Amino acid sequence: MLPALDEAATVGSVVREVATLNPVLVDEVVVVDGGSTDGTADVAAAAGARVHTGKTLQPDHGEPAGKGDALWRGLSTTTGDLVVFCDTDVRNFRAGFVTGLLGPLLTDPAVAFVKAFYDRPVAVDDVLHAGAGGRVTELTARPLLNLFWPELAGFVQPLSGECAARRSLLEALPFFTGYGVEFGLLVDTCALAGVDAMAQVDLGERVHRNQSLAALSRMAYGVVQVAARRLAAQGRVTLPSGDVGAYLQFDRRADVVTAAYRDVGVVERPPLKSLR
Repeated sequence: MLPALDEAATVGSVVREVATLNPVLVDEVVVVDGGSTDGTADVAAAAGARVHTGKTLQPDHGEPAGKGDALWRGLSTTTGDLVVFCDTDVRNFRAGFVTGLLGPLLTDPAVAFVKAFYDRPVAVDDVLHAGAGGRVTELTARPLLNLFWPELAGFVQPLSGECAARRSLLEALPFFTGYGVEFGLLVDTCALAGVDAMAQVDLGERVHRNQSLAALSRMAYGVVQVAARRLAAQGRVTLPSGDVGAYLQFDRRADVVTAAYRDVGVVERPPLKSLR
């Protein structure tokens, strides 16, 4: 299952690479378009994917709300016993990403959830610098896990967009909207299935589009909100009252600094099995 938003430059190559796999192993390729304006849906369909727009899936739950929502809605239209999630902004996507993630699930019945890790170079002036990516992981997710969920601190890249799991597990999990979804799935899987049911695989190198610092800051705030909700549910912290989704950021242009609130609120979608 491939979430996409304005990824026309790369989604076609991702879909075509997945399509090279034996259909006995991968029997459906689904793209959920979050409202692209660059022709992403058309490119994905031409490459061979079954394409849905987010608003056509689970319409009773309102307008689509980011990546996590796309994964949750997309899960509802897939049928496989094993489900693989992959990002579509990857410039060097290989079919091995999929087979690597499926390997532990196919060879060990005790494994229910698999996370990818890889080197994430950052491009500066068209030069790739190894090990410089994953800033939200290193500055937000990893400190939170080490402090509050040390049993999960061994995951090299807890926020990686590539993961796979058994449908029976995914349909029992809630999904957070936005970019906090990966953190939520990791913590909730551990709570439901235990860390012994979780695995990770090294996929080598992943080259993708790098986000601005302001965008990364909003992603980090989404992750913090998910962590805070789970800690509050466990009685370990108390959430503040009011609209915690309003995030204050600052822009500097010349000698003028302006402040603006951005909506970075997250919504928790219910486990799909609870809707049936």
